[in-house]
Amino acid sequence: MNQVIDTVFDVTHFFDISHDLMCIAGFDGYFRRINPSVIQTLGYSEDELYSRPIDDFVHPDDLPITRQSRQQVIQGTPLLHFENRYLTKAGETVWLAWTSMPLASEKLIYAIAKIITPKKQIEADRNALLTKLTQLNAEMRQLTYTASHDLRAPVHNLVALFDLLNPDNISHAESRYYLELLKSATDVLRKNLNQHIEQLLHQDSVNLGRKKVDLSLTLQRVKNSLLTLIEQSGTDIQADFQAFSSINFNPSYLESIFLNLISNSIKYARPGHSPQITIQARLAGEIQQLVFSDNGLGFDLERVQDKLFGLHQTFHNHPDSKGIGLYLVYNHLNSLGGHISLNSQPGQGSTFTLSFKP
Repeated sequence: MNQVIDTVFDVTHFFDISHDLMCIAGFDGYFRRINPSVIQTLGYSEDELYSRPIDDFVHPDDLPITRQSRQQVIQGTPLLHFENRYLTKAGETVWLAWTSMPLASEKLIYAIAKIITPKKQIEADRNALLTKLTQLNAEMRQLTYTASHDLRAPVHNLVALFDLLNPDNISHAESRYYLELLKSATDVLRKNLNQHIEQLLHQDSVNLGRKKVDLSLTLQRVKNSLLTLIEQSGTDIQADFQAFSSINFNPSYLESIFLNLISNSIKYARPGHSPQITIQARLAGEIQQLVFSDNGLGFDLERVQDKLFGLHQTFHNHPDSKGIGLYLVYNHLNSLGGHISLNSQPGQGSTFTLSFKP
């Protein structure tokens, strides 16, 4: 048999010790009772809070919606999770989330509020960052489109010029060889420019198209476009795609990633050392990863820290350093849910690990 013990609780203690703001307000818009948290949060004395209309403490921009919501409560509709701003005596803004219940028989409103200023600050910072990233993305797309469009005409002129040249009229074998290399590189450049322009024109959302992309074919296209640079630098590229031979990704983005990482490895080779580049496909559980390693200059990770993938961030004294390549690699991956990490030491090369969204 259960024993029932009658206990008298003093609800005043609950009212006084709560960290939330608790109050009773009249239908006339004045506080009738407040707990210490109201006084501590707003910075006014108890007399000041009781003697002035509640509207005096509400942020001017939130007065219309606050008055409208109060009328709904007075008419019998409970108010749940209503957010507005109050101004403290020191002039600071405090965000509050209210739950208010009416008691029509006594013309009173019982309300409790939680301070949500930190949450609102996080939201504001996030929205500011999204706005900045959106603007930056738009500027980058416009810059890319403009550059691609402006380069189109001279590239077409080069193609036409090479078409006019007949290799059979050149007796020197080495000159014919270099002419064919130039013509091939120009054809690849024209093709890439046309693809980029077409993609930019039809890409109006962040939901980039993904499809099955062959890794070996992508690597071969990049090697063809960098053929002269690879030969002149004596670069050796070894690839192992046994773990997986294709990946679900945006084809243009993947080619850009290969192009930037390989060209960077060649550009930032150690003096007196031929660039050695390895590309390995591996599985980390269900995650497909590509690991790019080289024997180049490497990075001082303590110095570069979070600047590594920033726009226009350069870390080596190379005349062609623009700080765009790694920025593009990072954004290509992140825009499609991927991730990139770096393991490196100065003078001991770099290893980039690219993780792709399943």
